[in-house]
Amino acid sequence: MSAKHGLAHRLYMGQAGLNIIGRRKIFYLITLVILVVGVASFLTRGFHLGIDFSGGEQFQVPKTASVSLEQAKSAVSKGGAVVITGQSVGGTHPTYLIKTESLSPQKATAVKQSVSKQLDIPLNQISENSVSGAWGAQITQKAGIALIVFLALVVIYLIFRFEWRMAIAAFASMIHDLFVAAAVYSIVGWEVTPNTVIGLLTILGFSLYDLVVVFDKVHENTRGITASSRRTYAEATNLAINQTLMRSINTTVISLLPVAGLLFIGAGLLGAGTLKDLGLVLFVGMLSGTYSSIFLAAPILVDLKLRDKRYRAHTARVLARRAAGETGTRRRRSTATTESETTGDEAAGEPEESGEAATTDRVLAGSAPRPGARPTTRPAARKRSNRGGGRPGTKRKS
Repeated sequence: MSAKHGLAHRLYMGQAGLNIIGRRKIFYLITLVILVVGVASFLTRGFHLGIDFSGGEQFQVPKTASVSLEQAKSAVSKGGAVVITGQSVGGTHPTYLIKTESLSPQKATAVKQSVSKQLDIPLNQISENSVSGAWGAQITQKAGIALIVFLALVVIYLIFRFEWRMAIAAFASMIHDLFVAAAVYSIVGWEVTPNTVIGLLTILGFSLYDLVVVFDKVHENTRGITASSRRTYAEATNLAINQTLMRSINTTVISLLPVAGLLFIGAGLLGAGTLKDLGLVLFVGMLSGTYSSIFLAAPILVDLKLRDKRYRAHTARVLARRAAGETGTRRRRSTATTESETTGDEAAGEPEESGEAATTDRVLAGSAPRPGARPTTRPAARKRSNRGGGRPGTKRKS
């Protein structure tokens, strides 16, 4: 059956037999590389915070056939403002959204007038909004509080639903997802906006869902495992991962399809720049959440479990029993092979005589009946005097 069905079928049936837990050091190394790359990007590139967090000015310039995004950014820059970002915003009245550093009211008015003259656009069609740094700091604080509360509630739920080791593994997995999303934003250089924070909370919810699915199967496979000698805790966890792997893949693919449409079609092809922040963090976070729940959270759980003496002793007992069984099987096979070879040697070791001696022996052996056997030669038939069928002792008259 394994030759007939491919990997996809075996994944769907939970029979792929992938040794994920046994190779967990490889996934730890991959995670370490990701962390190193992310930290290097944080130190060298940093984050591109939007004016919602850092404060600043934003100018909305009407989008026309004769004015491109680069021309609008150049006009704002020539007006005396330092441009941070610029993007195209769709809708019934498409505009260019140009964000700059903080400006005084007089300076902001001068920039508007300069842009109106350079692009030949009426002044009343150019809008300007100011975001204070204090408001941005308040938004940052609220986002941090929301994130901490969410993580705390997740840990408490997992402790009561499963156990504290699973809670620690889940916490490490979700921190990994946040770190990966932040590293991608730092590397790409996209602006961090409130949509980014919303996306981070969303991907944590997705990651939590996948974690609960995997951990629920692990909990089912390992219930009362120390009283059994069939599998170790690591093997039972690896089996649970294989049994839920196809479900995780299906969930991720189905979830990524609309997100990919949001990111690549909405933000890329249609130019809806306000969607790209949310689309990028969701796309990266969902991929990272699936990876961490399978290749990071479950291995961390196994390592935490093996720190307990009971599970170490159970693992040693299972492996010792399995080794003893394999040794016994090898001995029985060796004994059977030896007896077979001995019987064959004895049969093949009898010398075959040739010549007259062999012929004489075969003749004598054939003439001597075996003990208890019937004679091979029949005695001579008695002569019947009544060949005609009459009674014995009478002669047939002629």
